[in-house]
Amino acid sequence: MGEQNPGGGKKPAKVTKGAPTKKAAAKPPKEESRTALVRRARRINRELAEVYPYAHPELDFDNPFQLVIATVLSAQTTDLRVNQTTPALFAKYPTPEDLAAAVPEEVEEILRPTGFFRAKTKSVMGLSKALVEQFGGEVPGRLEDLVKLPGVGRKTAFVVLGNAFGRPGITVDTHFQRLVKRWRWTDQTDPDKIEAAVGALFPKSDWTDLSHHVIWHGRRICHARKPACGACPIAPLCPAYGEGETDPEKAKKLLKYEKGGFPGQRLKPPQSYLDAGGRPAPPLGAG
Repeated sequence: MGEQNPGGGKKPAKVTKGAPTKKAAAKPPKEESRTALVRRARRINRELAEVYPYAHPELDFDNPFQLVIATVLSAQTTDLRVNQTTPALFAKYPTPEDLAAAVPEEVEEILRPTGFFRAKTKSVMGLSKALVEQFGGEVPGRLEDLVKLPGVGRKTAFVVLGNAFGRPGITVDTHFQRLVKRWRWTDQTDPDKIEAAVGALFPKSDWTDLSHHVIWHGRRICHARKPACGACPIAPLCPAYGEGETDPEKAKKLLKYEKGGFPGQRLKPPQSYLDAGGRPAPPLGAG
C-alpha cells in the first residue's frame, strides 16, 4: 500500500524545514490504515531528527546517581530549575551514602527552588537509602530493579536506562502524551498503554531518541496552550494543525529555547548542542 497523504490522496509533498505557509494541513482520515499510521509516525520522527539532530536529555548529570536524583526532582518543575539547583546538592552530597545520611532540613533548603521541597527531600533521601541498602550504593541498570526504588516509576526508569545505560526506552512525560495524542498515534490515555502503543510503531532501537525528539518538539514548538503551528516543520503530517497560531511570523514569536533564540535548559550541555548554536542556561541567581 502506498503512503497516503493525510487527506487520503497520493504521497504527501516534501516537508520543508522552514515555516509552512498559512495553507491548512490536510488531516489523516479516521480510517487511516495501520500501515499508513506507521509510515506517518516514522516520517514524523525522521523529520524531527533533522530539526533536532542534537536532542539530548535536558537534565545535567555526570553519572547514573545524579540522573536518577535529577529526574525525581524534575516532577512539577522545569529541567532548567533542577539544573540550577542540583550543583549545590551534588557538591554537598556527591554519593548515595552522603545523601542518605544528610540532615533533612539542610537538603530541604537546597531543594526549595524546585517546589514541593519537603516531599522531594523525603523522596531523594529515601531513594539514596534504598540504593545503599539494596544495591551497594550503585544505581541498578535493570527496569525491574529501578522501579522498586522510592519515587521511581517507569518514566524515570526509562530516562535513566536510556541516557545513563544506553538501553532503549520510551519516556512518556506530559509533552510526549500531548503530542502523540495530537498526532493520533494512539487514543490511549494511560502512560503505560501509551508507551506500549507508540513503542509498537517503531523499532526498539529508536525509542530513546524518539523520546528526545518528541519532548524537544513539545517544549519548543508544539506547546500545550499555544502551539506554534505556523512555525512547525511537520505541519503537513499533523492532524491537529490549526489548533495554534498558523501565521508564520506570529508563530515564530511563540518559539522557546534555542528555536526562539533563548538559552536552553542545561548549564552543561553536550558539545554537539553548543556546536549547533545552542546556548547554556544561566546558573541559579544569574541576571
